[in-house]
Order: sequence, then structure tokens, then C-alpha cells
Amino acid sequence: MCRRMTDLKTRSELTRGRLLTAASRIFAEKGYQEATIAEICDTAKTDIASVDYHYRDKETLYLESWRFAFYQELKRYPPDGGVMPEASAEQRPAGGIKFLIMRVADDNSYSLAIIDKEMAQPTRLLADILEKEINPQRMQMFVLLKECLRQSASEQQIQYCHASIMGQCFQLLRLKHMQNMRTYHNLSGNLNDVHAFYDHVIQFSLAGITAICSQSININRFA
Repeated sequence: MCRRMTDLKTRSELTRGRLLTAASRIFAEKGYQEATIAEICDTAKTDIASVDYHYRDKETLYLESWRFAFYQELKRYPPDGGVMPEASAEQRPAGGIKFLIMRVADDNSYSLAIIDKEMAQPTRLLADILEKEINPQRMQMFVLLKECLRQSASEQQIQYCHASIMGQCFQLLRLKHMQNMRTYHNLSGNLNDVHAFYDHVIQFSLAGITAICSQSININRFA
């Protein structure tokens, strides 16, 4: 009896894992509105009853699949980029940018693509999760940017720098989507060189931060 119960539990966990994996990929590709439970179940090789059993409805599956994808990605690409806390103020945001771009470039990473779809067609279903899961990382990057910009940096400057960095990272996501849709035919070589891309974004972003610092110093000097 115990062995049978263990086998049932194992099969249930495997089914749940297949559902989450399939759902996160399909929600990333199609967004909440266009994705269907039938397609998710077909991809996961299970039936609709398993969704009812594990998640009750499409909304819950959507939330749980995003959370599943998010934490799987953080295991591979931690937000600090593997940079030690005692590293320089420039090295720490550079590590975060590098690993964020690696997440975007990874074909098996879906949480950011789901967010991108959510921005295009808002459901508001992710609002609470984003506040609890994404906002702490956002605030951590704000702290690092403030260190790079020095303590005299305004909140507006910090927010603009963060928006610029995130815009570059999400642009890679959109370029990948256009490539998959065959909108552009000459992007393959550029997108496959993810190391060159994150080196550029890091160099570009840190140069911009340095320019802002220099401008602030000159303004304060002649104020």
C-alpha cells in the first residue's frame, strides 16, 4: 500500500511538472488570452482533468507556471550574476545585466517572455506576483545604480538608467521574437552571439552612467 501511494504521488508530481513546463512555454509564446488549456494538456501529454485537479482553473495555472519558470531561471541565472558583494560598484550591476541577458537569450527561459506578453496584453493577474518577486530585484538594481551614480544622483536619474538597461535587455527578447516570426532574416548571427550582446550592453550602460556622473560633477562645481 505504501509503495502504491508513493508511486501515485510520484506520477502526480511528474504530471504537475509537465503541466508547468508546457504552460510556461505556451503562455510565453502566445500570452494568456491566446493560450488554451487544451493545447497545454496536449503538450504535457495529460488531460484537462489534471488541470482541474492540480490548479482548478486557467488563471491559477498561469500564475503557478510563471512562478515555476521564474525560480527555475534563478537557479541558472541568479540576479547578482555570480559577482561577490565586495566587488566594485561597476562590477556588480554588470554581473546582473549579464545574467539577465543570458536569461532572455535562453530558449528555455519563459518568465520574461510572459511578462513581455503581459505588457502588450495586460491581464493584471501577475500584479501581486510581480510586486513580491520582481520588485525586490528591481530595488536591488536601484541600489547598485545609485552607488555607480554616486550619492548625489537623483531618483529620476536612477529610474532612467534602470529603464535604459531594461529596455536594451527586453529589446533582445523582441528581436528573438521577430526572428522566430521571420520578420527579419539577417539577425541570426547577431542574436546567437549573446556574449557580444551583453558585453555591448554593459559597456554602453556603464559609459552612460559615467557620462551622467561627469555631468553632475560639472554642474555641482559651477553651481
